[in-house]
Amino acid sequence: MLRIAVQSKGRLFEDTMTLLSEAGIKISGSKRTLLVQSTNFPLEVLYLRDDDIPASVASGVADLGIVGANEYEERQEDAEVIRPLGFSKCRLSLALPKAVDYKGLEWFNGKKIATSYPNILKNFMQSKGIQSDIHVITGSVEISPGIGLADAIFDIVSSGSTLVSNNLNEVEVVMKSEALLIGNKQMSEEKKEILQEFLFRIEAVKNAEDKKYVMMNVPSEKVNDVVSALPGAKSPTVMPLATEGWNSVHTVIDEKSFWTIIGKLKELGAEGILVLPIEKMIY
Repeated sequence: MLRIAVQSKGRLFEDTMTLLSEAGIKISGSKRTLLVQSTNFPLEVLYLRDDDIPASVASGVADLGIVGANEYEERQEDAEVIRPLGFSKCRLSLALPKAVDYKGLEWFNGKKIATSYPNILKNFMQSKGIQSDIHVITGSVEISPGIGLADAIFDIVSSGSTLVSNNLNEVEVVMKSEALLIGNKQMSEEKKEILQEFLFRIEAVKNAEDKKYVMMNVPSEKVNDVVSALPGAKSPTVMPLATEGWNSVHTVIDEKSFWTIIGKLKELGAEGILVLPIEKMIY
């Protein structure tokens, strides 16, 4: 049985539960308890505060954890990163009042900076040769300059709306963060076998992200041109239709380039284009 520590609430919790669900792992959501076992996979979920997850994994209380890279770097615990997960993306940035005429990092020399991430900030400032007074705050960091507690802040930024509402400007991005799957370094061989099955499922889900399955009807004389224009996972599937002179072409397309490619396909004579979502992709 694998035990995975996950954040007990917030956006990271929601994204983690979505991933587990898409991987076919059923977790009871009827009532929240500290430890919940899956009904169809040898895995149990331990709900914790995000800043407790790295230590729980490093100590072996949990075998795995899903945590933001920001918390992993800040806590400096002896757990290994198994893979990035690509969701719950944000950044750690320096921000200061809009009225400040900011010219560069030298501005922070001798300034007081409020943050919940003192280790990351300290390492960054040392690497840049900047001497600042780091003031540790847990929660509501963004109000610090407005009440005279600090000259600037170092905090998580997602959309930037919190900074705007507190009359702050983001001036330096120090670190980009996303969810990480981390693991205990002393995991038993039995648990590693379960982990491989867990990773297999995650890979199938992640491979399908931002992908579309596309089917289209193409005149036989245009098939080679259409196939050349397709950036599919491998060679597209081409099948003759009952109507002579026509073929059905099937492929997978990245959503980010979808509309550009579809336009080219129509110009090349593709018709009856059908686009379907993909749940899993196994290579």
